[in-house]
Amino acid sequence: MAEVLYGLLIGPLGQTFFHKALIGGSLAAIVCSVVGCLVILRRMAFLGDALSHAMIAGVAGGYLFMKMLFNTEAHAPSMLIGSLIAAVVTVACIGFVSRVSRLKEDTAIGIMYTGVFAGGVVLVSIFRNYIHIDLMHFIMGDVLGVADSDLWVAAIAAALVLSVIVLFFRHFQLTSFDPVMAAAIGMPVLLIDYALTTCVSLVVVSAVSMVGVILVVGLLITPAATAYLLSDRLDRMMMLAALFGITSVVGGLYLCMWLDSAGGGAIMLFCTFQFLVVLIVAPRYGMLANWLRRRRVVPQQLLEDVLGSILRYGGSPLPLDEMSRHIAAGSRKLGSTLRNMQRDGLVVGNNAGFVLSQEGEREARRILRAHRLWESYLKHVGVGSAEVHAKAHELEHVHDRESVDYLDDLLGHPTHDPHGSEIPETADQRSPGSMCKLSMLREGRSVQVEQVLALDAQHYLRPGETILLGPRIEGGKLWTATKPDGEAIVLDHKAADAVIVRVLS
Repeated sequence: MAEVLYGLLIGPLGQTFFHKALIGGSLAAIVCSVVGCLVILRRMAFLGDALSHAMIAGVAGGYLFMKMLFNTEAHAPSMLIGSLIAAVVTVACIGFVSRVSRLKEDTAIGIMYTGVFAGGVVLVSIFRNYIHIDLMHFIMGDVLGVADSDLWVAAIAAALVLSVIVLFFRHFQLTSFDPVMAAAIGMPVLLIDYALTTCVSLVVVSAVSMVGVILVVGLLITPAATAYLLSDRLDRMMMLAALFGITSVVGGLYLCMWLDSAGGGAIMLFCTFQFLVVLIVAPRYGMLANWLRRRRVVPQQLLEDVLGSILRYGGSPLPLDEMSRHIAAGSRKLGSTLRNMQRDGLVVGNNAGFVLSQEGEREARRILRAHRLWESYLKHVGVGSAEVHAKAHELEHVHDRESVDYLDDLLGHPTHDPHGSEIPETADQRSPGSMCKLSMLREGRSVQVEQVLALDAQHYLRPGETILLGPRIEGGKLWTATKPDGEAIVLDHKAADAVIVRVLS
C-alpha cells in the first residue's frame, strides 16, 4: 500500500515535463487568480472570455507577419505582440460600440469578440499554407507540453502584472468598490480601468499558448470566486485566490496523471471541485451556513403573534400552554421562537409564564397599533364586522412606519378601533421632548407649539405657547385645546395637522 501511494504521489515528480507543467501552470494560476479578483469585483468576467477567444486573430497575424516578411516561422514574442494588438483592438471596438449605440457593454462584448474570433479563424483557413495553428490546441491547451519559451513569457508577464497590482493596489481597490469616490478625490478612473484591461490582456495572452482558452478563463474566474466566498478583504481575497489557483494546478496535474486524461481539463475539474466544496462549507457565505442561519431565524409573523399575545394578556405572565391555544404553531417551533426572543431581549420568563421586556413591549405596541388601525380601515371601507379581526390579523404584519402613519392620517387619527379598544400611541406621542403633529396627540397632553403652518391655525396659536389638549369632539373630527389663560381653541383635522408641537408631559 505504501509503495502504491509513493508511486502515485512521488512518481510524477521524477518527470521533467511534470516539473515544467507545475511551474508554468502555477505561474499562470497565480497571476490569473490575483487579476481575477478585480475582474469579478468589477463584473468583467465576460471580458476575459472575450479576450482569450479574440487572441486567435493576433496569433494568426503574428504568424503571417513573420512568415511573409521574414520567411520564418513565428515564435513566442511575435505571437505575444500580435495577441496584445488583437486584445487592444477588441477592447477598443467594445468601448466604441457601447459608447455610440444604446447597446449595453455585455452585448457589445458578445458581438465584437465573436467577430474578432471569427476573423482569426477565417485568416487561419485562408492562409493555411503559411499559418500553422492547431485550433484544438489553442482552445484546450497542452499544459503537459509546456516549452521553455512559454515559461519565460509566463514569468515575465506575471512579474509585470503583479508589480502593477502591488504598486497601484489602493487605486485598483478604490475604483473597484467606489469609482464615484475615486473620481471625486482626483484619481484617473478611466486610466486605471485601461491599466486593468491591459493587465487582463497580458495575462490572457501569456497563458493561452500554454494552457489554452478554456483553462485561462477558468483560472481567471473560479479561484477568485472561491476566495470571494471566504473573505471580505481584497488583499486577503487575492492571497486565497492565488492559493486556490496553485492547488488547482497541483491537484489537476496529479489527477490527469492518475487518470491519463487531458491536463487542462483535469486542472479545471479540480478547480471547480474546490469551488463546490467551499460553496457548501464556507463559514459565512456557504450553503451549509445559510441553511443553519435559516433554521435559527424566527419567522417574523410568528414573532409578532407572540408579542401581540403577551401584550393582550394584560401584563400578567402568559403561560406557554395558554399561548399555544392562540398561536397556530407547533410547540417545538413556538419554544424555539421564545428562546430566540429571550436571547434578543424581547421577552423574559419561562414556560410557566412570559412577560415582555421594555423593548418587547415597544415592539408589541407598534404591532397592536397597526392591527387596530387596519381594523378601523377595513371597517371604514365596508368590510363586515365578523371579518374585520381576521383580515386585520393578516394585514397587521404590514406595519412599516410610512404605511401605518398613512392609515392613521387617512382615518383622521382615531383613538379607538371599531370594537372600542384604544389604539396605542407611538413613542413620539408618549415621550417628553419628542416633536409631532398636534393631531396625533391624545387628551391630557401638555405641549409647546413649535411651528404653525396653516393660516387659519395662526389666528389661535403662536410658536412658543404652551397648551393643554382637551377631548376630541364631534365624533373625533375636531381637536380642542386650552391656553394657560383659559382661552379655548378648536381645530379641524387639516389645521391640527399643520401645528407642530413638542411634548412636555
